[in-house]
Amino acid sequence: MGDDRRVQVLVVGAGLSGLTAALFLAQQGVSVLGISKHRGTSPHPKATGQTHRTVEVLRRAGVADEVLAGGAGLDGGLVIKVAESLRGRVFHTVVHEDDTWDTSLSPERSGMASQDHVEPVLLRRARELGAEVVFETELVSLAQDDDGVTARVRSSEGEYTVRADYVIGADGHRGVVRSFTGIGRQGPGELAHHVGVVFNADLTAHIVPDKLTLFYLRNPAFTGTFVGTNTARRNVFTIEYDPARESAADYPARRCTELLRIATDAPDLEPEILEITAWEMAAWLSDRFRAGRVFLVGDAAKVTPPTGGLGGNTAIGDGYDIAWKLAEVLKGEAGVGLLDSYEAERRPYAKLVVDGSYANYVQRFAPHLAGPDVPAEVDHLHLTLGYRCRSNAVLIDDTDTALMEDPANPSARPGFRAPHVMVTHNGTEVSTVDLFTTWTLITLNPSWRAATVPSLHTPTLTDPTDTLAKLYNIGLTGAALIRPDGVIAWHTTNPPTPTTNLSTTLHTLKSL
Repeated sequence: MGDDRRVQVLVVGAGLSGLTAALFLAQQGVSVLGISKHRGTSPHPKATGQTHRTVEVLRRAGVADEVLAGGAGLDGGLVIKVAESLRGRVFHTVVHEDDTWDTSLSPERSGMASQDHVEPVLLRRARELGAEVVFETELVSLAQDDDGVTARVRSSEGEYTVRADYVIGADGHRGVVRSFTGIGRQGPGELAHHVGVVFNADLTAHIVPDKLTLFYLRNPAFTGTFVGTNTARRNVFTIEYDPARESAADYPARRCTELLRIATDAPDLEPEILEITAWEMAAWLSDRFRAGRVFLVGDAAKVTPPTGGLGGNTAIGDGYDIAWKLAEVLKGEAGVGLLDSYEAERRPYAKLVVDGSYANYVQRFAPHLAGPDVPAEVDHLHLTLGYRCRSNAVLIDDTDTALMEDPANPSARPGFRAPHVMVTHNGTEVSTVDLFTTWTLITLNPSWRAATVPSLHTPTLTDPTDTLAKLYNIGLTGAALIRPDGVIAWHTTNPPTPTTNLSTTLHTLKSL
């Protein structure tokens, strides 16, 4: 392949964030090329679990059911404990076997699929929508100017140049895009080194059968984790080691088997060990998420310990966020100023994820690090459904500086996710969440139709339970303007007046 290429967006990396970005860009008719230096999607059962918000996003891509199917058999939820072994002393229970989850906040249920299932689903859908994604293709250089970005890439067929309007760096925490842009990073940094063991063994007598079982193990013989998967007999075991004294090579199958027997309280266990790999646990946050026409997403933008289950979810959220904003700009429906909202909204969110996951790491793995410099734990539900976006793409008219609120008691103020309410639309009962495929005006006041503009979707709704008027705080007179990502951009409790100009409001929000 010697010919130069021209695309609107080049995505470097084909993990969760890169594939999500490529998928949603292609869905909006944007020409996109995704490249990855790897042979294919990730074969490892990691980054397990999808939040309600992530499944809402996946529903927009048409892949929610296929992703949820990857967690079949784990519909009972989670069990998370800090313990000596699977049947040993329990130091702390994070999630109990009988814990229940509030299902009223989203039309979607949470998922339990792992990355090795999700990535192929995203890849197939991205290609169906017209994205080109190629593997074993490496980024060699990157340079940008006022009109675009020039990338030099190398594959088995040779080197060639890709010219793009924008580049998305989704190539992970060791990726080269961040290096090429000169963006630094900060944070606790390297935390621990682990040997990961993927193995088959029948442990049904040791774990809850219909729940994802996650044990953080603090044993006199080792520190590590045990994760049961929904694949029959498939499990994952990790062991922390000190690279100053040993290496992953010091953990052959025989030693891993001995430690597995201790971890599972099964002295006669004969596991079928499928893979032994080494990986590093770290906590980093990039100083910036953008350098001109280049944007960082996923682990290229932040690295979070897996002690929170939000790394993969945040990667999908990053990819979706930059994709819908780039698509609006490239289609001429928004000004380039809309792109400023990506870092303004996603970097504070990523910091909450990294800080909260690091706090979990200290509590679950390294209590000796506890102290005043450790960030506070973050409420999982508040973060995933109650985070407030602050940028030029929302019109905030209050002085509250809180980063989150309780999604069970939503305020419906600009910047927050629009609440899930069941309403009647065109004779069918639907969730409000499913209405937000474009800029949408939510109102029960017919007079707002005279004030709307052609580019603004204003569905005719009935509110049989009077829930919409209350949760959206619009009563029977006001209105709420919702972005394509379901975030409230503008809000009023008043009816329209002769001087009401939603066109001006939209132009401000879109930086036109």
